[in-house]
Amino acid sequence: MYTGKGKGKTTAALGLAIRAAGAGLKVYICQFLKGGKCSELASLKKFKHIKIERFGNDCFVRRPAQEKDIREASRGLKSAARAIFKKYYDVVILDEICVAIKLKLLKPQDVIGIIKKSPSKTELILTGRGASKEIIKAADLVSDIKEKKHYYRKGVKARRGIEY
Repeated sequence: MYTGKGKGKTTAALGLAIRAAGAGLKVYICQFLKGGKCSELASLKKFKHIKIERFGNDCFVRRPAQEKDIREASRGLKSAARAIFKKYYDVVILDEICVAIKLKLLKPQDVIGIIKKSPSKTELILTGRGASKEIIKAADLVSDIKEKKHYYRKGVKARRGIEY
């Protein structure tokens, strides 16, 4: 799991996906809360061993959650569970799932149930700031990425190819 307030949680998970694909492992990436443009999609499409699906609506974090956001998160969790339990994928990444839980789009116990029932040969990676204590307890490895300094605080806007 990659959590914390620092930049780079998704980037770390995607780096792991690329490493795994390079080793011939099959990777499934389920992105929660993301529906807008991001440059990594173009790169990941070039890897035959990586499949990515997105379950989110544009600019969700800039407005209150709506029923459609809950539906998208639920669809994402169902798709991720299918990917995990059909035992086809070696690595499954649940990107921003911790935020989906924090925003009450998903129930922590539903995610913990999937974690506990996941096949032992499937590497399961969760990302997102604000991971709950229950999710952290269920994980085998947790990296807490901390922000020491960020150029965003100086007014630097998100840049294509760097932040998205």
